[in-house]
Amino acid sequence: MNRETRLEALSEFLKTQRSKLNPQMVGLPVGTRRRTPGLRREEVAGLAGVSTTWYTWLEQGRDITVSNSVLDAISDALQLNKDERNYLYALALPEAEKRSFSNEEDTAISPALTKILNELRNCPIIISDRRCHIVGWNPAAAHVFLDFEQIPKEERNLIQLLFSRKEFKSLAVNWEHFVKGFLAIFRTYYGQYVGDQWYTSFINEMEQNFPEFHELWNESEVSSAPDVLIEFRHAKAGKMLFNLTSLQVQGNIDLRCSVYTPVEDTNTESKLRKMMGNE
Repeated sequence: MNRETRLEALSEFLKTQRSKLNPQMVGLPVGTRRRTPGLRREEVAGLAGVSTTWYTWLEQGRDITVSNSVLDAISDALQLNKDERNYLYALALPEAEKRSFSNEEDTAISPALTKILNELRNCPIIISDRRCHIVGWNPAAAHVFLDFEQIPKEERNLIQLLFSRKEFKSLAVNWEHFVKGFLAIFRTYYGQYVGDQWYTSFINEMEQNFPEFHELWNESEVSSAPDVLIEFRHAKAGKMLFNLTSLQVQGNIDLRCSVYTPVEDTNTESKLRKMMGNE
């Protein structure tokens, strides 16, 4: 992500977060009727203790100097959570651009992760890297989603597959909600690895190829590990309910383990066992 792109992303993020707040949420009087939703720039500036002009420049994406204390104040004013604060810091501080990244990283799955894949037979599991490339999965995931082995390695990007494969689009009852959960994770990576030009190229490609991506990307939250209840309508098994738990894998490489646990007191697990020939 070059400087111009980083500042543009910062501008869009600040505008989006400001639009989510209303005066009552921050203890301000409602006042006159507002033409657009959310707080005004001068209100955010006042809450953060900075000048309206300075905050306007920041939100416009101008290349100005910021400090940690000011970013803390803006984070408080916009009521950002931990993931959103980290995202703001990554976009606002230019030193993140100095980081370099190789095109190919060692994403070998450790023996511990391999054991998890093998032991949790009745829980679909997908392991992905910081670019959301799928680097591992178990048979349960292949049965519920699709056989990733049949997809060329360079095309196994989870974000791209969510938009390009009909299996995913028809599977989730609320596809947009399903997608937004992964986009929230992807946006976290986008801010964390702000110096990696791959993200800008990938987002541009997605917006060109999939018109619905642009709107969902702009609406996406920032979350490193959302817990989600998901309802699937599987072509063979019908209704299936899973709790999705997304875990950051600790280690030298940035991997994520997404575990779909069958909801208790439903027949989801028995359906999965039958699909896999275990019943």
